[in-house]
Amino acid sequence: MLELSSLALQIGFLTVLYVFLFWVATSALRDVAQAGRPAAAADPDATGLHAAVDSMAVASSGADAQLVVVAAPGHETGWTYDIGPGATLGRGDVEIRLEDQFASSRHARIVRQGATLVLEDLDSTNGTWLNDSQLGGPTPLHAGDRIRIGDSEFRFQP
Repeated sequence: MLELSSLALQIGFLTVLYVFLFWVATSALRDVAQAGRPAAAADPDATGLHAAVDSMAVASSGADAQLVVVAAPGHETGWTYDIGPGATLGRGDVEIRLEDQFASSRHARIVRQGATLVLEDLDSTNGTWLNDSQLGGPTPLHAGDRIRIGDSEFRFQP
């Protein structure tokens, strides 16, 4: 009877181990696939967000919008990054490179949709946070918004 219990525990442990390894492998493959895929051009009609927020005081259409480093590993507080027509944030080959262990290779991006800059998560493992709320989909940026990816935090200024 003891041998049967021991065998059952061993099989259970191996099952949990293989499920964990499968989860790690699929997560890594998803990050690799996203890094190899070119960023799609933003279609202003993709979400319709620009039509809903054009009348509000959101990001101006000027090309001088910036992200200011509040706190980020490997970056000095106060550094600024010009966004221009858009930017991708992450650990891989991106416009704004993060030295953050909790960031995916292509973690999030800011794209222009009409006159509005929109933040969207790129199916990252740990998610992207805007003003202490996790993003559920593309979200327009407003002056002073705080963007957090892992231990990195930025402030948006149009």
